[in-house]
This record gives sequence, C-alpha cells and structure tokens, in this order.
Amino acid sequence: MLMIKTNTPPLDVAAIIAAAERAALAIPPLWPLASSVAVNPFLGQIHEPLSTVAARLRRVAGAALTMPRAWYAERIHAGEIAEADLTAAFEAAPEIWRPDSLASLKSAIEASAPTPVMLPTMAELAAEASGIDWTGVIAERFGQWAAGYFDAGQALWTAPQGGCAYAAWRSAAAHDLTPEILGLTGFAMHVAQAPERAEDALIQSIEKLGLYGAALESYLHRLLMSLGGWAQFARYKLWQAELSGGSDKTITDLLTIRLVWEQALFEQHKLRIACQWKEALCAYAAPVEPTPDDAIDAILQEATERAAQRQLGKLLGSPAPSRLQARPALQMAFCIDVRAEVFRRALESLDPCIETLGFAGFFGIGILHRRFASDVAEARLPVLIAPQVRTCSGGHSHDVEARDQAARLLARAKRAWGRFKLAAVSSFAFVEAAGPIYVGKLVRDGLGRASNRMPDDPAPRFEPALDPEARIGIAESVLKAMSLTERFAPLVLIAGHGANVINNPHASALHCGACGGYSGEVNARLLATLLNDREVRAGVAERGITIPDDTLFIGALHDTTTDRVTIYGEDSPSALHKESVKQVKTWLATAGALARSERALRLPRASGGRDILHRARDWAEVRPEWALAGCQAFIAAPRHRTAGRDLKGRAFLHGYDWRRDDQFSVLELILTAPVVVASWISLQYYGSTVAPTVFGAGNKLLHNVTAGIGVVEGNGGLLRAGLPWQSVHDGERLAHEPLRLTVFVEAPREAISTILKRHDQLRALVDNKWLHLVALDDQGRPAWRYAGKLGWEAFDQGHVEPERTMVVA
Repeated sequence: MLMIKTNTPPLDVAAIIAAAERAALAIPPLWPLASSVAVNPFLGQIHEPLSTVAARLRRVAGAALTMPRAWYAERIHAGEIAEADLTAAFEAAPEIWRPDSLASLKSAIEASAPTPVMLPTMAELAAEASGIDWTGVIAERFGQWAAGYFDAGQALWTAPQGGCAYAAWRSAAAHDLTPEILGLTGFAMHVAQAPERAEDALIQSIEKLGLYGAALESYLHRLLMSLGGWAQFARYKLWQAELSGGSDKTITDLLTIRLVWEQALFEQHKLRIACQWKEALCAYAAPVEPTPDDAIDAILQEATERAAQRQLGKLLGSPAPSRLQARPALQMAFCIDVRAEVFRRALESLDPCIETLGFAGFFGIGILHRRFASDVAEARLPVLIAPQVRTCSGGHSHDVEARDQAARLLARAKRAWGRFKLAAVSSFAFVEAAGPIYVGKLVRDGLGRASNRMPDDPAPRFEPALDPEARIGIAESVLKAMSLTERFAPLVLIAGHGANVINNPHASALHCGACGGYSGEVNARLLATLLNDREVRAGVAERGITIPDDTLFIGALHDTTTDRVTIYGEDSPSALHKESVKQVKTWLATAGALARSERALRLPRASGGRDILHRARDWAEVRPEWALAGCQAFIAAPRHRTAGRDLKGRAFLHGYDWRRDDQFSVLELILTAPVVVASWISLQYYGSTVAPTVFGAGNKLLHNVTAGIGVVEGNGGLLRAGLPWQSVHDGERLAHEPLRLTVFVEAPREAISTILKRHDQLRALVDNKWLHLVALDDQGRPAWRYAGKLGWEAFDQGHVEPERTMVVA
C-alpha cells in the first residue's frame, strides 16, 4: 500500500478550534426572508483594505471585487472621472502596491484584469480525478438536508430538529445511499463511524487531510464559502446568540459536515491527487497579498468614488435656497432611507411652510413587538442592537383579549387550510374543485389591479406599561437626537415606511432596515402617542424642551412602492386639527403624484406615475420599485443644507445640528448606528453588483423559497444571499452604480476623530475605505476629507493635516 509521507506537526487542538471560529467570523450573516435586512458581505474583512480583500476572496470565492476595467475606461473617456480624481486616488494608494507611475496606471486601464480563480477544494480535485461533479453533489445533498433541518414552517413533513446540526446531519447521512450510488464508496459507513461529537469529527478530518499551520484558516474559509447562504444563515444564528450574550455552534457544525465530505473524498482519491493536494495546501498557506492588478483596480474604484464626491460636493457647495424662518405649518419626520429623499423634496416644494426631518426609521424606540392576534415577537430595530422594551397592538380590556384569541384561532384555521391545499393527497382535487373560486383574485392580481392599502393593526402600546420617568427619558433622547427641540409645528407627522408588494420573496427587504426588515408604522405610532402624552410633555419641559399645547403628533406610513401615505389620526383624535389634517392629506397626495412621476423615469416600462400604483400588485413584475439602488451618500446636517437640492434619491438624509449636541453624544450615535447600517446597505448593493454570482441572489425568475428562510435557484442546492440581479440591473444596464458610501457630516472634525478613537469597528471601516468621511464647514460646504490614521486632508486634495486631539466626554 502506497503511503503519503508528510512532516506532520504535533496536533494543536486549541489552534484548530480558534481557526475554525475565525473562519466562521469571516462569513457575513443572512437574515431570514420574514425580516431580511441588508448585510455587508465583507463584514469579516473590514480590517483590511479593498485590494487585500480582493486577494483573499479571489482564493476562497473566485470573486472580483471591482468592475471590469472597461467600465472605468468608459467613465474616464466620458469625462465623469477627471484627471484630478485619478491623480488623487493614485497618490492616496500605498506606495508598496501602486503602479510605478500615473502613466502606468492609465496604460493598465486599457487592459483587462485577469479572471479570478479560486483555490481548489478536495471535492474539486476529486472531481477532476473521477469525472464526477462532487462539488455539485455536495451542494445538492447538503442543500436538501439543510432545507429540512432549518425549516421554519414551510415543509409539510418536517425533518427531525433540535440538538446540534452535525448530529442531525450525521443521523440522516448515515442512511443516504445517493453518494455511494454516484461513486463515493462506503460514504454512509464513513459517516456512521465518524465521531459523535462535532468538535472531535472536525479535528479528525483536519488531521486526516493534513491541514496544518498557515493553510488551515484559509481552507476553512474556502469551505464555508462553498456552502453559500446556508453558512450565512448559520452565521446569523451566531449573531443573534451573541447579541443576547450567548453563543451558537451551528456554523462550525456545518463546517464539520463539509470536512467529513472532504475526508471521505480524500481517502478514496488520495493516490491520484497527492501531488495536486500538496500544491493546493502550499497555495493556501501562502500569505494573502494584493497583486499589482488588485492595486490598480482598487485605485480605479477610489477614483470613481472621488468623482462622485466631487459632483455631490459642488451641489452642496452651491448657495442654499432660502426657507421660511417662521413657525412651520407642518413638520414631517421620515426615515433616512434614500427613497424618502424624493418624497421629501416633492412635499417641501408645495409650500414654504412645510419642513421635513430625517431620522433612523425605528425613531429611537428599540422594540420587540407582537402584532394583533400574533404570538410572534418581531425585533423592530436595527440589527446592531438588542431590543429594550416590549410592545403589542391592541388595548387592555377582556374584549380585546377575546378578539386576540378569536383572531389566533382564525389564523390557525387559515394555516391548516393552506396546508390542506398543498398536501399531496388533496392538492390536485383541491385545484379542480376550488380553482374557479380564485379566478377573480388571480385576474385582479395578475393585472395589478388589487388594492394597495396596507392592513392596519390597532394602536401599539408598551407591554408592560413604562413608568413616567422611562417614557420621559425616551421622549427627551429621541427629540434631541432628531434635533427637534424648538419651533414645533402645530402638526408633526412621524412617518415610518414599508412596501406593499406581492409575489416577492424578498418583500421584507423593501421594508425598513432600521426596523429589522419590518414596516415602520409601529415605531412611528408609538412615538407619536408618547409625545402627545401630557405627563411626558410636562417632563420634557422640565428638561428644557417645551412642546406647544397646540402641537399634535400623528403616526404615518409611507408606502415606498406607491408613494401613498397612511395617516393614523385615530390614535390621537383632535377636533382642533381637523382642517389641518385635511390640508396635509391634500399635500401628501400631490407630493405622492410628483414622486411617482419622478420614479417612473427610472423604472423600466413605466409610462408614467399611474403605472407605479399597480406595479406592486402585479404578479409578473420583477421590479416593483428600485428600493435603495443608486445609494451613494449619507448626509448628517441641518435640513436647510440639502433642502431644494435634487439628490436624485441617492442620499440618506439625517437631520443633525452639532451646535445643539451636548458632548457630541448624538454625533456618536449617528456615526455608530445609522451610518454603519447605511454602509451595510451600500456594500450589499456593491457586492451584488460587482460579484453577483458570489454575493447576489441570482435570477428572480428562477427563485423558489426554501425552508421559509431563503431562496434557491431552481429546485434545490445552495441558499442564495444578497440581492437578485433584477434589483441592480434594468435588463439593459446597471441601475446601481457600485460605490462605497460617502458620509458627509457637518461637525468639527476633531469631534469626529475623537469618536473614531473610541470605536474600533467604525474606525476600521473608514481607515480601510469601506466608507469615506467628509466634514462640512459652517456653511455646509465639503471642507475636509478623512485621510486615515485620524488625519484629514483638504477636500480639494490638498495637504494632510496631522491629528489634533479634542476631549469629548
């Protein structure tokens, strides 16, 4: 028997477990469809610059992290990227990586970058040796098992759940003869004889494969990437556990499962692939270093981003339109979502007495909410933080409790009816007998003519009720964070947002990211009710915020697919404001028509604003709206800096006045929460555009919902994460320009630097240019660009100013 001789080092179990945990943290989480939110696909690599991450992900995923060179060349030839942009990006790149000269860079633009090639796994080497697509086999068998194990209520016959994922898989795979039929001899017995504990199985497989030293972590990262969205969903389970102070081993269980496959294939094919395997291990052990091509592509990407910053800087630097300084008639607070920019601009254009504000759409109330007649607790807040209070919809009376119970029974009956319709023994008979009943609904929905009204729950309330001090504290902190502490209008609308669409598995991705992938009306209505409370108003008045007696707050919901606004006036009825509400509804209807007309110019096949009303209800429509496609900037400044300027629905707009910000606590909140969430959104769109096969969800037309948590293309295989191609491409050209987010902040740069010093994750994002920071001066003009290492340079690519320290409590 031929033996493969290796210089086997002593087994370091602790190092192996640590490498597996680091590989797990390199994977981004995937939220389930019911509450999907945008996630930075490079979350595990933010401590490295783009060029290094390009080198890393090339070897483990075969991903290109920038656009083809021709895309940049086209923009240079069109004059969109100026010579100054190229020069500045070239000079900002580390000398060790950049080309010899600017002329060399320009010459390289005309050549194509090499196609990324990932390093092989054992399954791929075995496939070359045997002619059997073992990578595809593993994806199919693993995907089938995972769909059952992770099922969230979709399956009619559920697989055994509970216990660890590895144990559940081992129990199933030990009886699965498919791999043996396809040529992997004795696989079921191999699984049955594997260690019972996942950790022992992981260590055994690594030892058998000879995965030691520098090759280990990179190879484990490669295996997890090969599991697609299943690994990302397991990472989500770990994220959720860590948020509450716990832990979860699901992702390392999945890694163990993948390693058991690798070991089985190695033992069957090692005689034929020994040399190739040795070469692969050497390649995995090599340091991750950018190539000259990686450096060139990173420079071109930054030049494109500087060009966009320059154009936006000109817009912000122009004189601001004059606005009414007297008390406004209406103030309306929107989520900072880029879709609100179009509606806000349209609304303010109707009357100078209208003001709009921007704030993260959970409106500072992080809740775990239970809808009317529902047992499901929904985390309606940014995924970066844990909920602090519980809420529910409905009143306190026994009548409401009885209605809750009746509604639950009705919901269960509907679920049972739905399961009956899908059951194998009844589905054909059901369609034949009951099909005609659904003809009207099918025609209405198929033609996009169903109602666009979103269902309303009863008014939400805190459960249990909060004490006065807690309610006053929430109101004070939210008003200060919104920079809304004076000049209150008689009518203040707090508008969350949501999307009313059908036949779209990714519908929750169109809702509010700041509300955890749910619509934002619950948080908006809660805040409005809180601010109308007389006891709360008296409490915040003692703390220096006086709300006039004639000011009424009303919750609202902006439907981003139709640009219609629902007002929840019945939560706080007021005869005094009856006429004002009537006028506001007229304004909102007119603003909605203007916004729809503008959005119709971007949407394919939309002949006008009226078409927008029907797209969300059309079963055949794959682009009901563009969501956040096109996002490129975040602006934290007083609204008058951006009012009247056409930002084309590309900017997150957060109201902020640093002169009212004691100790810069609001600035710290903005930079560490909304800015980070916006960067996740921006980078998800970026990844889904530049590397759609790795970080995108594929083709909507081929999607099937799996396990109730995600989608696959076709009838099985790997879960797909990210955005569908139709969300970033209109069929002929890109609808999203892949740019890393630029954050414009009107605040002293010393204060920004002090906050960066306190938050390592935020500083890693800006130091490695996963987002860019620009400080505005006292006139709202771009003045300083963050240059890394707590230094700043003049926005016009001037000199770099050394760090200056400012003490901020």
